[in-house]
Amino acid sequence: MSNTTQAAGSKLGAMMDAIGVAAKRAAGVLAHASSANKNQALARAAAGLRRDADSILAANSVDVKAAAEREVSAALLDRLRLDADRVEAMAQALEAIVDLPDPVGRVMQEWSRPNGLHIQRVAVPLGVIGIIYESRPNVTADAGALCLKSGNAVILRGGSESHHSSTAIHAVLTAALAESDLPVTAIQMIPTTDRAAVGYLLGAMSDYVDVVVPRGGKSLIARVQRDARVPVIGHLEGLCHVYVDAGADRSMACEIVLNAKMRRTGICGAAETLLVDRKVRDTHLPLLVSALLQAGCELRGDADAQAADARVLPATEEDWYREYLDAVISVRTVEGVAGALEHIAAYGSGHTDAIVTDDPVAAERFLKEVDSAIVLHNASTQFADGGEFGMGAEIGISTGRIHARGPVGVEQLTSYKYCVRGSGQVRPT
Repeated sequence: MSNTTQAAGSKLGAMMDAIGVAAKRAAGVLAHASSANKNQALARAAAGLRRDADSILAANSVDVKAAAEREVSAALLDRLRLDADRVEAMAQALEAIVDLPDPVGRVMQEWSRPNGLHIQRVAVPLGVIGIIYESRPNVTADAGALCLKSGNAVILRGGSESHHSSTAIHAVLTAALAESDLPVTAIQMIPTTDRAAVGYLLGAMSDYVDVVVPRGGKSLIARVQRDARVPVIGHLEGLCHVYVDAGADRSMACEIVLNAKMRRTGICGAAETLLVDRKVRDTHLPLLVSALLQAGCELRGDADAQAADARVLPATEEDWYREYLDAVISVRTVEGVAGALEHIAAYGSGHTDAIVTDDPVAAERFLKEVDSAIVLHNASTQFADGGEFGMGAEIGISTGRIHARGPVGVEQLTSYKYCVRGSGQVRPT
């Protein structure tokens, strides 16, 4: 008997069904809530994050201490840890979402037919969104706010490692909803860390949940895509590449590569592989390798990279597939743009890839032919972020091709319907 089947008749199943019913009702209210009302709740939530920053940080310290005692990786600790600046960033993200146009009700396209029918494609909410995420407690605020702005109810299931932090943030969001006369069940968080809750959400709540968004590691994404009985907006791992072309300015290339890898190593937009045009292995490669090593990064490279510095470890075939999420990067020389395209096509995850070059022909070829959700020219891969795209925040970076691709913000959390206006037309027999 599966875990989902066992849970169906249990207290867990009853609890989850109650959450689903409440979310469905809340979604009906939110779909017709005014922009002013939604924005009021978001502004109050931002103020609440600042007001309750001390209690949020106290809850986060409990999570961080427990994670450290389990000797989790430095990358996971970085994703988990909050400080005053990160709480302030959450508040500012909510205020940025307030300033965005309301995506609900916007006319996406309209036209008239020869018979006089006027047709509009109008944006509508998706309904109830289930979001399953790991470690990063700021997702609680970002996801809740984006779903509210786009008129969707949301069921949040954060990772056990961030449970105390997420609970404290969630309390701020629900208080803001109550103060704004919106249903507090518009943003619900599953109150248990029992893993069976995830299985139940994926397998037994299709009557309540319209779409699931996973945000986490490769194993989580794979499980959700395998087990979900509703549509999934998900991304594969962020196996991001930076290709330094023969036409690249050395100083710019060095600055971009260091930022792409070392600014924050544990985020999905961090560069994991550095590709360098073989034409500049004697001029650009030694500088890039030296800068990364000096910054504390471990390098695993091919023969050319190892020749540039004896501290470079030999790369294995597995390294070209690795999302390190740590201060580690793989390095390889390639035969120009064609070689970079071939490598990315073979090993990339379709997330984010960048080219550094002053050659406009090389840049345009790379932008056109790399089949990833985000492709950059002369900019760090760490700009793969909804906030940096002007979306206020994001739920994640979708690498799929259906419905949403790239940063998933408020517009990507809507669907559409057709409104057809006539004046008595009937279809001829």
